Amino acid sequence: MKPLFNRTGLLALLVVLAGQVLYAQKNDTTRKRSVDITSAFKPVLRESAKINFNATPPAADTTRPRLQYDIPSPNLLFAYQPGSLKPLALQVDSVGKWDNSSYIKAGFGSLKTPYIQAGFSFGDGNTAGANIYAKHVSSQGKREFQDFTTTQVKLSGFYKTVQNMEWDASLGMKADKTYKYGFQPESLSYPGDSLKQNFQTISGRVNVHNINKTAFGLNYSPEIRIDVFSDNLKNNESNTVIDLPLEKTIGQDFAVKLGLTFDLTRLSPKDKSGAVNNTMYYIAPSVLYKKSNLNLQVGIRPSWDNKVFKMFPNILADVGTEDQRFTFQIGWTGYLRKTSYEYLASQNPWLWLPSSWLNTKIEERFAGFKGSVGDHFSYSAKVAFNKINDQPLFINDTSATGDGKSFRVVNERQLNVLNFGGELGYNVEEKFSLVTGLHFNQYTGLEDNKKAWGLLPLELNAALRLQVIKDLWLKGDLFAWSGTQYLKKDGSNGKLDGAFDLNAGLEFKITKNLNLWTQFNNIFNKEYQRWNQYPVYGFNFTAGIVFSFAQKN
Repeated sequence: MKPLFNRTGLLALLVVLAGQVLYAQKNDTTRKRSVDITSAFKPVLRESAKINFNATPPAADTTRPRLQYDIPSPNLLFAYQPGSLKPLALQVDSVGKWDNSSYIKAGFGSLKTPYIQAGFSFGDGNTAGANIYAKHVSSQGKREFQDFTTTQVKLSGFYKTVQNMEWDASLGMKADKTYKYGFQPESLSYPGDSLKQNFQTISGRVNVHNINKTAFGLNYSPEIRIDVFSDNLKNNESNTVIDLPLEKTIGQDFAVKLGLTFDLTRLSPKDKSGAVNNTMYYIAPSVLYKKSNLNLQVGIRPSWDNKVFKMFPNILADVGTEDQRFTFQIGWTGYLRKTSYEYLASQNPWLWLPSSWLNTKIEERFAGFKGSVGDHFSYSAKVAFNKINDQPLFINDTSATGDGKSFRVVNERQLNVLNFGGELGYNVEEKFSLVTGLHFNQYTGLEDNKKAWGLLPLELNAALRLQVIKDLWLKGDLFAWSGTQYLKKDGSNGKLDGAFDLNAGLEFKITKNLNLWTQFNNIFNKEYQRWNQYPVYGFNFTAGIVFSFAQKN
């Protein structure tokens, strides 16, 4: 019996059924189309190559930083110039630190001494500011006509501009009144007007300077100063100084300086005999070399003294240690010093008006050292040989009345001075300060005079400032000197006794704005003489109050 289907028929049947299924799926519009993904593959981006920036650390700097300082030394002062006489050694200053910027100080003393001093400040103290200072003091000594009066007023201010500039200006007036009380014998009688010696000075100053170096490394500071000086005898003098300094920095260590100075003086005597013009000017070019342990200045100073040419050297050197604890100084320099009526009257107020005017030429050769030990102690010393031409000296005038109350100015063509000076200081913040100085001068080589009339051969000074407690301050001043040489009436020379003068003062606070002060002068009561026949006051004292305004900026 044959099977119902053979293999061929079965295969044909399966093909027909598959076709029917596919046709049905194709025509089924109710089924939602979708894509089924059954793979577990997740696409991942390949890491890109990156540029690594590895910073190289800087090399360690083991060199010491080089700091340039230009601090003028207040030491090594030359003391061969004659000092001025203050009949009353009244140095009443506030020794404490004032928090207020304006004050009035008033008092009265034993020699019928009214004393008033005032200071006022305005501005922010940073971009602009102004100060007004005024002082008046007078005294009457026990000796006839041993009186003096001093009055001064000064206005000063500054203003900083946005162009890296600062303007400074001042205007002041000073009046000094004294009498020629040094006549001998004391029994002589004179009317007061014939002995009166009054001086008035009106001064003005204008300066402009850059605060920081310019883009071209320049520092400039032009200045003009004008003084109008007169006396009660109607002698008038005008002094004008124009100073034009300029400095240019070259690199780190070098600088070039070029200074030009004009000094013009015109004196009009009372007798209208003709005005006297006294003119000098000079140029000061120099090269500076600055290192941490070496400051060197090499230059010259060509000068014209009333059209007479004179060349001066200008060589200065400071050699010190790296820590600035010790500095050796050496120099050879020269300059002109103007001999004006104003300058001579500041040295000796009892003079006659000179008939001739010669400016002083000074040449200095010196060597010295300065330094410090620890944080509080400082010292300095120097030895110098100075050559001076046309030095003014003062001698008592005995040619007219024979009483010697007036002084004549005489000229010394040549004077050699061997000078030794030293200074010691100890300072602890603002609580304690002690400074002492010694100056010795030996005068030789005079050609026109027997002695250096009126010049001090030996001088000692000391100043003490001590804050005892918070609101109590103590001050003390000691000055002593060896007596000067003077010319007697018979033509021989004499020597004055030395001086030893001690002053002391106290100041203490009683309220926030009120202080009490007292000052004792010439405690040892020594009536010494700075100038022959002119003894100073003996012991005297002054006391008063200080009122400070609550003005803080």
